[in-house]
Amino acid sequence: MKSRPDGRNRGIPAWIVLACALFVPALAHAGERVEFPYGEAKGSGYVALPKGAGTHAAIVVIHEWWGITDWVKQQTDSLAARGFVALAVDLYRGKVAETQETAHELMSGLIEDDAIATLRAGADYLRGRKDVRAHALGVIGWCMGGRYSIRLAAADPGIRACVMYYGAPISDEEAIRRIQATVLGNFGGEDKGPSPDQVRRFEAALRKAGKKADFKIYPGAGHAFANVNNPWGGYRAGAAEDAWGRTIAFFDRELKRWSTPKTAR
Repeated sequence: MKSRPDGRNRGIPAWIVLACALFVPALAHAGERVEFPYGEAKGSGYVALPKGAGTHAAIVVIHEWWGITDWVKQQTDSLAARGFVALAVDLYRGKVAETQETAHELMSGLIEDDAIATLRAGADYLRGRKDVRAHALGVIGWCMGGRYSIRLAAADPGIRACVMYYGAPISDEEAIRRIQATVLGNFGGEDKGPSPDQVRRFEAALRKAGKKADFKIYPGAGHAFANVNNPWGGYRAGAAEDAWGRTIAFFDRELKRWSTPKTAR
């Protein structure tokens, strides 16, 4: 069985393969590569910092099945520009796919428990930084990363805010009950994985479990609609801009109220 870009084991429909193929030329970025403890080894990622002294809310960023591309770094930089310490955790240990076949191999090589452990180590790294308020931590992911963002929220009770872009929902009721974060979801009305029906059922399951959730399904948008560099016409500017506005407002509301910057002493 082949795996989908969102991490589920099924045949890969061509529309997802094309929609997730999101590459851009090399660009200058504001952040830097960092390493953090992961068991007896080390994890790594790309961290971008906000301007100004003091402590800030922090966000774990989870990449698509391609790895930490320039586009992922751009999103991480954008979050830092809005006042968050942002860490894109590298689940591929430095590898970035340039073909669909390589992306499939890298994603298929991930063991979910190990990936979640790596993401939790990244979250712990953020909590341990002197410029981060440990109790104001969020997560965001797209496609495969959206799948892992909600699963990190289920695994780490310290996550207060979770944003998932067109990621596979959780069906396990016990995992849903473990989620402590408020959840924001941005999905495409033309997406087949997850489909609008799957999205609605997941939102209903979250609400039934007493969780706070705000999902929006964008008519006419398919999978990976938020990436401006999508060369196959899948980018939807209006939906992408609205979804990003929702994302920033959500993090501002859910995280910054816990983390008004204060001058470090």
